Amino acid sequence: MALLLRLRAANSMTVAQVAKTLGGSLVHAPLGAEKRVITGVSHNSVWIRPGDAFVAIAGQTHDGHAFISGALANGAIAIVGEDPAKADPLPAKLPVAYIRVADARLALATLAARLADHPCRKLTLVGVTGTKGKTTTAWLIRHLLAYAGHRTGLLSTLGYKLGDDSLHQFPAHFTTPEAPQIQATLSQIVAEGGTHTVVEASSEALAQYRLHGTTFDVAVWTNLAPEHLNFHGDMAHYFQAKRLLFERSAFAVLNAADRWGMRLTDRPHITYSAETGVAADWTARVITEDGAGLTFEVIGPAGAFEATLPMIGVYNVPNALAAIAATAHLGVDDRALSDGLASFPGVPGRMQVLRAAPVRVVLDFAHTPDSLTNALASLRQTTARRLIVVLGSAGGPRDPGKRAPLGAVATQLADHAVFTEEDCRDTPIRDILNEMKRGADEAGQTNYTLIPDRWEAICLALDQAESGDTVVFCGKAGETTLERADEIIPWDEETIVRQAMRQQAMRE
Repeated sequence: MALLLRLRAANSMTVAQVAKTLGGSLVHAPLGAEKRVITGVSHNSVWIRPGDAFVAIAGQTHDGHAFISGALANGAIAIVGEDPAKADPLPAKLPVAYIRVADARLALATLAARLADHPCRKLTLVGVTGTKGKTTTAWLIRHLLAYAGHRTGLLSTLGYKLGDDSLHQFPAHFTTPEAPQIQATLSQIVAEGGTHTVVEASSEALAQYRLHGTTFDVAVWTNLAPEHLNFHGDMAHYFQAKRLLFERSAFAVLNAADRWGMRLTDRPHITYSAETGVAADWTARVITEDGAGLTFEVIGPAGAFEATLPMIGVYNVPNALAAIAATAHLGVDDRALSDGLASFPGVPGRMQVLRAAPVRVVLDFAHTPDSLTNALASLRQTTARRLIVVLGSAGGPRDPGKRAPLGAVATQLADHAVFTEEDCRDTPIRDILNEMKRGADEAGQTNYTLIPDRWEAICLALDQAESGDTVVFCGKAGETTLERADEIIPWDEETIVRQAMRQQAMRE
């Protein structure tokens, strides 16, 4: 894990070379400082090691200039920043060079890519962006490329995969990698023999230059809807941030049903759409959904083939088409596409079907009233008998106002709800469960059970279920820990639910 916290340089550069590369100026350079060799870079003073440059970034709550002393103590040999007057200590007292740049974030990304020797040039790189569907689409593309025989890495909001199929996590409280970690991950994929990589590109990552210095062979557009406007301000700026991915891509895969995406047709591209009446290069028809997933006919430039996707929700058809269009462009044939889709294991926490029958068992990350409503409404359509949901609500300051609404939604849309723990932290679990109970009671519902221990709740729900029922476990899928008071324990919901299913089978 330490490898991905800081960049290990494939190249090294002198301080003077770094200043020139960044278009910066040496406003302070003690005797010989400009000749010192930089072998790494970080924006986090704790991760600095001897030979690194420390980039002082002014964030929303902290200014990196305040952490220069810590960076120096850990071995920084140069400071990069926008305003030397904010440096602590001031440049005149610095024992190392201060390089002034116009944009510290841009400098961080530029230097990271240069020190890593641009690993993107050694990979076939696919970027995926959009408001909805980008995680599922990225995972589908990675799976189809791997199924076709390519050693393929992945950078996703759920974690990262190197050349193997194991999902790794960045350290806690480090969910969005910065430029040095992105370059370090790509470098490690190359070092392990990877040939392809799929990157889920968020609008904030693009706007903050985290992918600057990285070029893509294919960029995929899913859709654009109002979201993150507190960061971008309006839809026009939101679109411009996502457009950056396509400006550094050789080829585009565009959703023909999305008006924002169709503004990108000024570059080489291909289109897809699952909507009736929308013309596109890749389309789908005869879409059917049952408890096991989706079946549909894919019509593409070279003909048609039947597809089976073991995912729930017809909204996943355009995600599949986007993945098909991208991987077909990279040379994957129809047979591999069809067989690859049928073998897709799902995305952790995205309507992941662990078992289709006799009792359907599903994992979903839904943890807000809106997302729970969507999940339960979708599952209801293909549930033959009862729908059972297991869920909790986070403790501490994490939006306590959603606890009662979650209880109401769960009991109104499911036949039975089991309220249990979900990172209760320093909030007594009974307080959380009672709030969820209050929401159900006020909605006039009594179809719930309170089980504080999540393992016991999982076992209870599976034991209650009968043939034709669906059991969905919400809120923890895709995460790696469970927080109880001052205790943080390892928690992989998929592994734990599968263990409970095995134990249940042994008892029968």
